Amino acid sequence: MPSASLRLAVIGAGAAGLAAARELRREGHAPVVFERAAAVGGTWLYTPPASAADPLGAAATHSSLYASLRTNLPRETMGFLDFPFSAAAPGSADPRRFPGHEEVLRYLEAFARRFDLHRLVRFETEVVSVRRDPGGSWAVTSRKLGEKGSGEEEVYDAVVVCNGHYTEPRIAVIPGVDAWPGQQMHSHNYRVPEPFLDQVVIIIGASASAFDISRDISNIAKEVHIADRSVPASTCEKQPGYDNLWLHSMLNRAQDNGNVVFQDGSSIKADVIMHCTGYLYDFPFLGNDSTITVDDNCVDPLYKHVFPPEVAPQLSFIGLQWKVIPFPLFELQSKWVAGVLSGRIELPSKEEMMEDVKAFYAKLETCGWPKRYTHNFSNYQFEYGDWLAEQCGHPPIEEWRKLMYAANARNKVARPESYRDKWDDDHLVADAHEDFNKYL
Repeated sequence: MPSASLRLAVIGAGAAGLAAARELRREGHAPVVFERAAAVGGTWLYTPPASAADPLGAAATHSSLYASLRTNLPRETMGFLDFPFSAAAPGSADPRRFPGHEEVLRYLEAFARRFDLHRLVRFETEVVSVRRDPGGSWAVTSRKLGEKGSGEEEVYDAVVVCNGHYTEPRIAVIPGVDAWPGQQMHSHNYRVPEPFLDQVVIIIGASASAFDISRDISNIAKEVHIADRSVPASTCEKQPGYDNLWLHSMLNRAQDNGNVVFQDGSSIKADVIMHCTGYLYDFPFLGNDSTITVDDNCVDPLYKHVFPPEVAPQLSFIGLQWKVIPFPLFELQSKWVAGVLSGRIELPSKEEMMEDVKAFYAKLETCGWPKRYTHNFSNYQFEYGDWLAEQCGHPPIEEWRKLMYAANARNKVARPESYRDKWDDDHLVADAHEDFNKYL
């Protein structure tokens, strides 16, 4: 039989935290959500250009959004399973299939209003520490931003961590860069292109942010050079449609005369190196009693990337995966966690969970997948999502959503510069809108 209602701490009020709060309450629990910002939205809550005091770090700002950012997934795929992200939804102001970040925030705000989630959130409140008590409960210490002192400690039955993974910058290692006289920054602190007027900018990375920011800056910079470790060492290619944008192999070193040297031996005198190199998982509020470690961006050990076997189900993590459609995945993970905490869904034994973790790692090793890609779900997000749905007694992820995701991936390769505005999946859009009608 399901247990009585539990008092639960949810850390973060972004998309994952909002999904968790809704599902936990639906299951009969009493969640309290802690959020550092003054509003919901998490990484989708845009903040203005940050102070230049820490251009490589996360101290100045939480959000990683740049002003021109548009989604790289069509909106139909992005929405929660029972709350469509539709251009016709209340509050919508950007009808594009790949809208700007403001539209995603409006969607999350609408979700929070529709399910009355704001009243569960303690805004401008930082979680300082999470400590496991001998009896199995968790002491959560929090304090209001700006307040001094140790903060307030409260006891919860369980903790659900939803603090995101787009805040703590990952920085590329470049020999000689400490003596290089130019400016370095991480894409986390990029907002607008104007500061790069007439400058020579090196962009390190091959992700969506590297692609978008290089194009954004090319409109105003003197030259933009993308350093991508996945391309051959001899690469030096001007990008189609641009007179000042080049693709190179990875940087080899930086020099004290202002030059940066690529792997093929060519060099460029640059003003700025921008690291579009991703982020690190960071849980500064957790102690050793959480039983997890983070090594080379692998959060270990986690059963199905959610539960640390030793302390399950009293500690869980929502939304660690990347290369996924995030919101539906958050929803299914949250349903699973909520059902496990109520006793409606049963977890395997600790030993069985650890064996599953080891088997997953062995699979990654066999495939040659590097450790830092442990939570990269590009190859099996739908297999995982359907497994979660089965555990929760929920229908599998809609077929049109899977097909639309695959069609978008193909379209990105075929039309990297225009995939957001030209597509060939109108039949899938029709299927999605037909499915939406039962919720609207």
